[in-house]
Amino acid sequence: MFSLYKKAFSGLSPSTWLLSLVLLINRSGNMVLPFLTIYLTQRMHLSIAQAGVVVAFFGVGSVFGALAGGRLSDRIGFYPIQFWSLFLNGVLLIVLGQMQTMAQICACTFVTALVGDAFRPANAAATAWYSQPENRVRSYSLNRLAVNLGFSIGPAAGGMLAAISYDFLFWADGLTCILAALLMRVFLPPVKIVKGAADDKTAPATPQGPSAYKDVLYMLFSLLVTFFAMSFFQITSIIPIYFKSVLRLSEFYIGLLLAANGLTIALLEMVLVYKLEGSKPSLVLIARGLLLGSLAYLSLNLLPALGLAAVVYMVFFTFSEMLSMPFMNAFWISRSQEHNRGQYAAMYTISYSVAQIVSPPLSAYLAERLGFREWWYVVTVWCLVTSAGFMLLQRRLSAQSRAHSPL
Repeated sequence: MFSLYKKAFSGLSPSTWLLSLVLLINRSGNMVLPFLTIYLTQRMHLSIAQAGVVVAFFGVGSVFGALAGGRLSDRIGFYPIQFWSLFLNGVLLIVLGQMQTMAQICACTFVTALVGDAFRPANAAATAWYSQPENRVRSYSLNRLAVNLGFSIGPAAGGMLAAISYDFLFWADGLTCILAALLMRVFLPPVKIVKGAADDKTAPATPQGPSAYKDVLYMLFSLLVTFFAMSFFQITSIIPIYFKSVLRLSEFYIGLLLAANGLTIALLEMVLVYKLEGSKPSLVLIARGLLLGSLAYLSLNLLPALGLAAVVYMVFFTFSEMLSMPFMNAFWISRSQEHNRGQYAAMYTISYSVAQIVSPPLSAYLAERLGFREWWYVVTVWCLVTSAGFMLLQRRLSAQSRAHSPL
């Protein structure tokens, strides 16, 4: 087992490890977003509907931030976008904590999300740059490990700080962003990128291939990722309500289950990716991950409404996530080149941002109208249809490759 872990983590560049450390510090301070709706309703005395509007502003800012981050990464490089996104996002989070009116909060939330989410496509492009083709998927999995460890730390620490004062949330989140930016600047110096062929990082610029927005197969892939993300975001919207109101779990146990998701991914995903990488096409592995996702939601109806159902759901959901997301990264990287990698990363980020805007309110409305039992059947079928979509996309990709291969 030790040898397996050693192989899974070996061969990654020091820059990749430093980039993941920056992510870990940044995500460990992710305290404002998990408690934003509670802060708005309890501290600022906004209605639930008004809090939903603020969250929608966050989602819209995230979409524009991803677009801007991807375009600017291709034009001026991923390093300055990462640094200034982290630094300015830290400042804006502190400013957001000082806003008092609904209009001020909405405007500041939009700008904060726009600046903060410009980091994501730039970071994706940076990970591709610092890694080698043979370990690129594991490099992204290392980033996900850092994100999930941070996600286990941030909300827990945020809960303790919120019990003292919500003001501490904005300062802690902002200062950790600024700290991450400064650490990146000190330990990961800027690189001067001369764009060229994918295999030669010093070659003169020779753009090959279309824009990401003209890549029809990739646009279909992005649409399927949005469908996947809409089922994925049940974990942050409807699932906690179901665990509380139907399974009668306390907030403490719900928190433990969510933390177990992040810790399991941190412990097992790198090894799983190491064993599966190259065994099947990425789209096939993604489709199989969605099959596990369908079993997760189906189990909520097939098992008795007890705590065991929550545990079984979380096991299937976690392995579905580990099988799907790393290989989604592998696919979009395989479609991109040095000169348009930011565009591809932006489209991938936008797929999640759109789902984050649409999924929570739509899911809440339908779950309330249909009932939880019927809603889980809907999500089960949704996962199955999306899985079939990825398989059809793989068939189309294979047919396209055969058509262009020499006789």
